[in-house]
Amino acid sequence: MKLRAGCDITVEAPAPCPSIGMLRPRSGDAQWLAQESYLFEPHLQSVEYADSFGNLCQRFVVPAGRLRIRVESVVYTQGDIAVDEGAGATPVADLPHDVLQFLLQSRYCPSDKLADKAQEIAAGAVPGYPQVMAIVDWIRSHIEYRYGVSDASTDAEGTMADGAGVCRDFAHIGITLCRALQIPARMVVGYLHQLDPMDLHAWFEAFVGGRWYTFDATQAGPRGGRIVLAYGRDAADVAFISNYGELETVEMKVWVEQVPEGG
Repeated sequence: MKLRAGCDITVEAPAPCPSIGMLRPRSGDAQWLAQESYLFEPHLQSVEYADSFGNLCQRFVVPAGRLRIRVESVVYTQGDIAVDEGAGATPVADLPHDVLQFLLQSRYCPSDKLADKAQEIAAGAVPGYPQVMAIVDWIRSHIEYRYGVSDASTDAEGTMADGAGVCRDFAHIGITLCRALQIPARMVVGYLHQLDPMDLHAWFEAFVGGRWYTFDATQAGPRGGRIVLAYGRDAADVAFISNYGELETVEMKVWVEQVPEGG
């Protein structure tokens, strides 16, 4: 599946503001970056590095006033995501070294506080993929997708108490409950084809059966057409723009469209 996706963001700062963008996809096992453009208006100097999760990060200083950031990518990605209801839990002793960090509680995913709830939700499910699906089904039936309930400080426990949130909140709950069952889970942000309403999106992956699988409780079933921008422990690791000073997002437009394979 070939997708053209991008975002056009205008930000405003009263004074020069050091910032880090996480807006470039990179090629990997599940996607291939075929074409890309990255525009600053006015033009400014930036440098790029890969963080500890392998995400591409752009480091720059937003000048006083307004800055437009326009990024567009053409990416080959999977039209369907992998599903394996028979994938069992991977014993902790057999987990790859780089996966172990996704068992730990983190800022927005206090898995150490929700072990009893996770056991209750997954009761009767076979360890592994079926447990994760039990968690996803619980989120869909108990958490309402609604704007304005959560904010930048809301963690998974808070969203469960509120009974409502947005995509990042749904992902935080899934990650938290998986980790409480000793299933590694990580947050993913990026684009989803035909997301309604269109926006940058968040979901999670769980490590079962010796590999990562995609789960998204905001959708009615498994959906492909995803472009990954970043992976992390939770939202703190995958902000599209991290600012170290006063910065306001004035406008943002996001688009994802399928491109003919020969186009």
